[in-house]
Amino acid sequence: MKTEHSDVSQSSFSLEQLKSLKVGPIPLPLYLVLAAIIYAASVYGKLPADMIGGIAILMIMGILLGDIGLRVPILKDIGGPAILSIFIPSIMVFYHLLNDSSLKAMTAFMKGSNFLYFYIACLITGSILGMLRVILIQGFLRMFIPLLVGSAACVVVGTGVGALLGLGIEHSFFYVIMPILSGGLGEGILPLSVAYSEILNLPYENFIPQLVPAAMLGNVTAIMLSGALRKLGEKKPELTGNGLLVKTGDDTAMRSAQNTEKSVDLLLMGSGLLIACSFYVFGQLLSKFIPIPAPIIMIFSAAIVKALGIMPARMEQGAYQMYRFVASNLTWALLVGVGVLYTPWKDVIAVVNPAYIITVVMTVISMVASGFYVGKFMNMYPVESAIVTACHSGLGGTGDVAILSASNRMELMPFAQVSTRLGGGCMVVLGAILMRLVS
Repeated sequence: MKTEHSDVSQSSFSLEQLKSLKVGPIPLPLYLVLAAIIYAASVYGKLPADMIGGIAILMIMGILLGDIGLRVPILKDIGGPAILSIFIPSIMVFYHLLNDSSLKAMTAFMKGSNFLYFYIACLITGSILGMLRVILIQGFLRMFIPLLVGSAACVVVGTGVGALLGLGIEHSFFYVIMPILSGGLGEGILPLSVAYSEILNLPYENFIPQLVPAAMLGNVTAIMLSGALRKLGEKKPELTGNGLLVKTGDDTAMRSAQNTEKSVDLLLMGSGLLIACSFYVFGQLLSKFIPIPAPIIMIFSAAIVKALGIMPARMEQGAYQMYRFVASNLTWALLVGVGVLYTPWKDVIAVVNPAYIITVVMTVISMVASGFYVGKFMNMYPVESAIVTACHSGLGGTGDVAILSASNRMELMPFAQVSTRLGGGCMVVLGAILMRLVS
């Protein structure tokens, strides 16, 4: 009788244990049911190739990969969730482990619905409007010095290491350093390829495979360094502002005010969604008349509105809460889409060459180290300064998301976007000018 009671208790205990297990925020039994439904729909061709199917497949994969990345020792300290969310799906595509229905749903949502720019619009608008004005103004004014010094360090170190390892100065500069600093695939690699093709009278398609691997490997290095910087900040709290870029003199009060949580208002979140989309549309409209990319216009227009204090406080609250919702729930899903559509595994493995890898890694390390040490002299937090500077070696908006998620510093997105896009645009122009001079 005692044994029977013990068996019942043991069974009950095991059932309770099973119920307490979670994948991300979802109880394990429920996660398995949802995953089975989505997988079965994809197998039988019933997964909608639209927003519904795209969100379902991206979230079910992103939640699992992000959760694993947060649990695996060592990996969790170097940006594990971002690394797994990008590269596991990329490998699955390479080995044909994702069926056509899943790929169509992801493609329709990521490209047809422009999910990446929706995500970035919500993050930029909400994070800027949710900032304290003094932090915003001082951050934008000071971030350019670490960015400039970091870019110069990249050029010197990258060309030097590349030359020592046999890649040559010109090849190291034009085909390793430039793609790393160009600001992403669409915003950097493609215009750089077109510029090289016009100067050298070769098809631009010839240059893309030569430029993409450096940008991808540079982005992976930046993600890992960003995760390491987060760990450094945990061990040495005096080096980090935990999301604050600039030291203001009363950082405890500033951080407290910055992180004060207000009760969630669903109507205000809806207003925040409209505001975010409107800022992006404004950027697109103005880019027709001035030669500046829409995301850059969006950043500066939101920053001007915040600096002038003309947005009602409750609307700022709505935009900030919308940003928090999107960042908390859709980051890993977005990175899965990035891995599937924008990170071809064959290009990643094509760079498995010790000299090439060392040159790329040292280039990015020099940039991040410069940002760290220059930030100290600019009255900035070294960890945040280094992370923002690291974003200059990111793959555009997708790279910024991965780098900032690895460091758990998504509130730095406005500064990261300026670092990536403005810095990348300047480097594309510089690369084109220098290529014409040496060719």
